[in-house]
Amino acid sequence: MRHKVAGRGFGRNANQRKALLRGLVASLFEHLKIETTVAKAKEAKMIAERIITLGKKGDLHSRRLALSHIPHQNAITKLFKEIAPKITRSSGYLRVVKTRFRVGDNSDMAVLEFVDYDLLKEEKKEEKKEKKKAKEEKAEK
Repeated sequence: MRHKVAGRGFGRNANQRKALLRGLVASLFEHLKIETTVAKAKEAKMIAERIITLGKKGDLHSRRLALSHIPHQNAITKLFKEIAPKITRSSGYLRVVKTRFRVGDNSDMAVLEFVDYDLLKEEKKEEKKEKKKAKEEKAEK
């Protein structure tokens, strides 16, 4: 019986499970949307939402706590500088949308994305355009 046993094991030992979830969350912060199995998406969502809340605080202590959970410097930097300041909601930052069944093993697949994905993605495109214009201006000089 699994009385009072929280979380999913994924058939892995603790180190492998921790590394799997850290990698999923880091990929989520870098790409703003990932596709994985439903169970993995739900577990990653729990971790990611805690770290996004730390990102919204934005102080040094929160950054260090976030890095202790997800030791990917680029992902945490992007979260604190680009993603978290644009989020206006107080909770419920992510959603899990079931998409399809995987061809190989018929596993339930889902997309884990930010609720404000369109807003975050549009501003990311604008930043790319600005960088491209700046490079063109430097090339002309």
